[in-house]
Amino acid sequence: MQNKGLVKLFAILFGLVSLYQLSFTFTANQIENEAQEIAITKISESEENYRALRSQEEANYLQEKGTDTVYNIGIAKFTYNEVKQKAMNLGLDLKGGINVILQVSVKDILKGLANNTTDPVFNKALEDASELQKNSQSTYLEDFFSAFDAIKGDTKLASPDIFYTRELDGEIDGSMTDNDVKSIIETKIDESIVSAFEVLRKRIDEFGVTSPNIQRLGNSGRILVELPGVKDVERAKSLLQSTAQLEFWDAYKGEQFYQFINQANEVLKDIVKSEDDVEIEPQDEENAQSDQIDDLLGDAETDSTAVEENNPLGKLIRGFGYQGGPIIGTFEIKDKETVLDYLNRPEVRALLPAEQRYAKFVFGKPEKDSEVVDLYALIGNRENVPQLSGAVVTDARNQFGPTGKSEVSMQMNAKGAKIWEEMTGKAYTQGSQIAIVLDNVVYSAPGVTTGPIAGGNSSISGNFSLNEAIDLANVLRAGKLPASADIIQSEVVGPSLGKEAIESGTMSFLIALVLVLLWMIFYYGKAGGFADLAMLLNLLLIFGILSGLGAVLTLPGIAGIVLTIGMSVDANVLIFERIREELAKGKGQLEAIRDGFSNALSSILDANVTTGLTALILFIFGTGPIKGFATTLLIGIATSLFTAIFITRLLIDWYANRGGKLEFSTGITKNLFRNINIEFLKKRKVAYIISGALILLSLGSLITNGLNQGVDFVGGRTYQVRFAQDISASEITDLLSQPEVFGSADAKTFGDANQLKITTKYKVNESGAEIDEEIRNSLYQALVPHLEGITYEQFIDLNDENKQVGLLESYKVTPTIADDIKQASFWAILGSLIVVFLYILIRFKKWQYSLGAVAAVFHDVLIVLGVFSLTYKFMPFNMEVNQAFIAAILTVIGYSLNDTVVVFDRIREFFNEHTSWKFDKVVNTSLSSTLSRTLNTSLTTLVVLLAIFIFGGDSIRGFMFALIVGVIVGTYSSLFIATPIMYDTVNKLEEKKKKD
Repeated sequence: MQNKGLVKLFAILFGLVSLYQLSFTFTANQIENEAQEIAITKISESEENYRALRSQEEANYLQEKGTDTVYNIGIAKFTYNEVKQKAMNLGLDLKGGINVILQVSVKDILKGLANNTTDPVFNKALEDASELQKNSQSTYLEDFFSAFDAIKGDTKLASPDIFYTRELDGEIDGSMTDNDVKSIIETKIDESIVSAFEVLRKRIDEFGVTSPNIQRLGNSGRILVELPGVKDVERAKSLLQSTAQLEFWDAYKGEQFYQFINQANEVLKDIVKSEDDVEIEPQDEENAQSDQIDDLLGDAETDSTAVEENNPLGKLIRGFGYQGGPIIGTFEIKDKETVLDYLNRPEVRALLPAEQRYAKFVFGKPEKDSEVVDLYALIGNRENVPQLSGAVVTDARNQFGPTGKSEVSMQMNAKGAKIWEEMTGKAYTQGSQIAIVLDNVVYSAPGVTTGPIAGGNSSISGNFSLNEAIDLANVLRAGKLPASADIIQSEVVGPSLGKEAIESGTMSFLIALVLVLLWMIFYYGKAGGFADLAMLLNLLLIFGILSGLGAVLTLPGIAGIVLTIGMSVDANVLIFERIREELAKGKGQLEAIRDGFSNALSSILDANVTTGLTALILFIFGTGPIKGFATTLLIGIATSLFTAIFITRLLIDWYANRGGKLEFSTGITKNLFRNINIEFLKKRKVAYIISGALILLSLGSLITNGLNQGVDFVGGRTYQVRFAQDISASEITDLLSQPEVFGSADAKTFGDANQLKITTKYKVNESGAEIDEEIRNSLYQALVPHLEGITYEQFIDLNDENKQVGLLESYKVTPTIADDIKQASFWAILGSLIVVFLYILIRFKKWQYSLGAVAAVFHDVLIVLGVFSLTYKFMPFNMEVNQAFIAAILTVIGYSLNDTVVVFDRIREFFNEHTSWKFDKVVNTSLSSTLSRTLNTSLTTLVVLLAIFIFGGDSIRGFMFALIVGVIVGTYSSLFIATPIMYDTVNKLEEKKKKD
């Protein structure tokens, strides 16, 4: 080998750089462990909410350390922030946290641009676009334009009732065509989404999460947010979705609406169905009417069990506000929607006097652990816009008020300060209140006792916890989202699950590594030992590059590394088998080594390029952990080539040149697979029959039995729940499928018998934090008899690293994004087949080679799908077809092609060397000569996959099973499908030429 000095230099430099990069990870881990120990020392478990307090203490310690020098290598010093920036990041499945895709509501933005118009054509187009989105691959804006064009008639987008508004005057005028307006609206929508992206980025920065990832996904209005390691998941979700619509409204006095409430109750008696009423004790009619009036007017103590049977609104009141205050009445939290529905019915609002006809009914923020909430009436207007909005806030900070409670201080701009002075002056004069409303909830409604407030400085109080005050200040400072942002896909992983994943991932990694290292020494003797040294350097380089690139290490990523170990053996096996062939020809050791490396190079490159191409497509189309798998696979292929071709060669040359003797085998393996001469082509018809039967069986099962499609492809919500005792999956399925729970649900044992994966499509088309909360609460209520008495808060708590019972992980995908994932998966598989077909065509110059390879791949994919279809109902592990499964299919494609290309490469070599041989002899000899390599690589890879399958986490067991089946079928197809099909098509072409 030439340039050995240069190879040594690169190897040493790459190794040192990798160690340098990994040193930041070790340093960061040490400091974070210190933070955990300090938090545990300072805050005992006896304190209320100790986990959240410890989490805050850790964050405070790390924030203090942020600018301190924590790592000194002599020539450079690094602060903790710099160290953390360079450290390897752990993904969601290893560290816990939250990964969401937010859909910024383009519908809301369009409404805002049109100034909330009541134009019927515009609003009908919005509704139609929402319907189209359920089965559409277009953006909401594209569907809106299509829907508008279909119904517009003579209506124009540049109409004064739509987009020709005061705000857009100068950009849009009434003479513009719809196409002109569309381009302007597209720009405005894009600006709004960019604004949403920036607002979210600022909020996340304020939240203090290490290694966050936020990306805009195309032009769809979707934003990906990954927050690995975040402890308070509920707080993070709230922060991401909050639109932070801060508003200031003048409030009515509560007693002004007592007569209206009484009149509303009388009207509602005639229109509310009697079955909605509660059972009460009998009483005479006269007393009942008297009690009802007393209840409504607050003249008597309210008794919820002693109200008239037909008393729809009165029976819901639990109390009234104080005289002169802004509260109309108090209701139970569960009745909020019912009360607002009653009060906003046209028949009821018609009862309001003219001066109150625009009154806005809004509930307040309930006290902690309270079951009741106050109702306010705000002074509204025709446009339904507040007297002052949060847009005037220029700065906000959390602080402690005079009573020691958390508050948020605000500073307004000049315009806001002027309006605020007028509002507070009016409230002072009239003795009224100003309601501070955040996201349509009254946080407080203080009166003004010291006269008008000048200068724009004020504060918001409202029974905030410390975290609530911090988050509100952060949101106000960062700005409000231009529209609501709903979570359309989410994955929430508790830290306890992440801790278990690290342990199982590490175990599978070490076992697989030891098995491969021992196998190489067992099979190839000293040469195998040199290959092992190269492989260890390979691992160092993989981790070093991952750290240097700032890539995120995930559980599938670990699987990718472990799989790389198994597949990197292939390059060494190819080399060593060729050296053994050269030695068998009688060549000297040095010459055999030189020729063996040279002859194996073509096969190594072709095999790795085809695998690399499929990994690249997986990287392009994959998301989250699957992208992590593709990243490690791509890096592993590159480092494996370097270490096998150069480092192994360097070590072997060094030993051989010193006079060392290398047999490239041991006493047991010396004659293994030697002098084999199997006539594979004679068995091809039998193979065709077997494969045809398997394909027919697979297709039959796919048609009749189908696949167990995960929520990735069909939409829905999945929850991983662990119980204290073993649990029956069928019993839980029946329980959750009751009409009063979800109507339809599916529970499957996931890993141990006390752990279930629960999937439901209940309210799958509805998004929002309230819906998510409602479904989780329904899940808890149904499961509570099996949860050993834990509370709802304990059930959903994902802060505990040692959590053993309750919700461990949740995953949500809406149908719209599920369709997108399905489409992306289809293109990923099709794209990989096309790319590989073209690559093999270019390399081997004959389309028959490409046809044979792609036919074998189709064969392998169909059989893997068939196995999953046939067995998913009774296998003791999860066999969902999801994004991870698609990653497995693409990996199978790469592996199958790897095998096939090695055989094709040998056929091409023998065809050029032995021109006198018949083509069938060339093919049979090529298959026989590569059999040792084929079986060796396949067995080694299978050993690795089995180690991950047995010792890896439950979440990747189905993924590993697909790979195991794929490797077995891929090895078979390279011998009995790809090559025979290539041979038959070449022969038919030759016969046709002879006839012509």
